[in-house]
Amino acid sequence: MSYEVFILVYAVILGLIHLVITALAARRQEGNLKYAASPRDKPFEYTGMAARLQRSFANFKETFVFFAVIIICLALRGRSSELSQIAATVYLVARILYIPAYAFGWPFRFAIWLVSFFAIIAALIALLI
Repeated sequence: MSYEVFILVYAVILGLIHLVITALAARRQEGNLKYAASPRDKPFEYTGMAARLQRSFANFKETFVFFAVIIICLALRGRSSELSQIAATVYLVARILYIPAYAFGWPFRFAIWLVSFFAIIAALIALLI
């Protein structure tokens, strides 16, 4: 398994942890499992940290697909390089930092997102050169 695929597996683990944290925050606001077990025809209005965690998880899902496809293509083409390894690592670290930055409303979260975005671009460049 290439280093980049190894990082991809850790990004999947991060996504699963993010999913659980987001669900726990939502259940905490709902007060019980009644809403979670319902058909959810009427949306629940989340606020505060639960709402921020949901938005950050939605953002993770939006960017993860690009990262995953690029890493899989790198592995299939046998194109591991120093640039692709650094890009994969930077993406993962930035996504780890992004969760508390968004959850706690830190003002520099956009900079963290930007770092993860440029890491995806760097991985794409490594794939194409």
